[in-house]
Amino acid sequence: MAEPPALPGVEHRYHDLRTGVRAHVAHAGPGDAPPVVLLHGFPQHWYCWRKVIALLAADFRLLAMDTRGLGWSGPAGDYRKARIAEDAVALLDALGIERAGLAGHDWGGWAGFLAALDAPERWTGYVACGTAHPWQPPSRALRSLPRLAYQPPIATPLLGPRLIPRLVAAVHRAGWGDRITYEPEAVEAFVARYREPAVAGAGSRYYRDFLTREVVGPAAGEFKGRRLALPVRLLYGARDPLGTALAEGLERHGDDARTELLEGCGHFVPEERATDVAATIREVCG
Repeated sequence: MAEPPALPGVEHRYHDLRTGVRAHVAHAGPGDAPPVVLLHGFPQHWYCWRKVIALLAADFRLLAMDTRGLGWSGPAGDYRKARIAEDAVALLDALGIERAGLAGHDWGGWAGFLAALDAPERWTGYVACGTAHPWQPPSRALRSLPRLAYQPPIATPLLGPRLIPRLVAAVHRAGWGDRITYEPEAVEAFVARYREPAVAGAGSRYYRDFLTREVVGPAAGEFKGRRLALPVRLLYGARDPLGTALAEGLERHGDDARTELLEGCGHFVPEERATDVAATIREVCG
């Protein structure tokens, strides 16, 4: 199995979590600095945080975890995002950390919202990037369906795992808003990992579990009445292919929660706008 990409100052460790997952975590920064857990999305792994790590490692203890089944983390039988949220809390337990900052992108961003809602006492603040928030009116969700038409093919058994390795580079190109920041060599680091059949299979399960087991909850008002009890910022690209409607209205669901649109930015916020992400983590999680 190929080794994780090398990055100065990063140490790769594996942690057996109480949730049954063997998690690969890229560690950076002083061990006694304020900790921050970083959760990636699809089709990526921990390496999507490389620019943010470089900006924050002098002052924070950074824990970039590959989510279950992806990157170099072990597989699991359940890929619902609530389980990823549980893995994030379990990582704190495994490392003896009482509270930490949290940041997440894409599926890791959705999981981060769940972690912030279910275990607010474990997080100092949360920075979401390039993801919808859970409080979506049914009418807005319906209007967004055409933009989500790519999901069923990825979720389909047999077909999905075969499609994913071919789609990774295309998804990056289509979702990237700021071409100046585009790094083809970095994208290849993601493509290479999804050529592994087990990783591509887990990627397909992320979408299959979402479409068959998760999507009904938000549409049925599962999160109605629930509020964020910690500072939350949603950094969202104004040029995200999914549109900006899914990022609207967050401020109604927390006393210190708001969305910040990033002009010229696409979907891959931690890479396209690493300085904004790092500054926001300092503000919200420091």
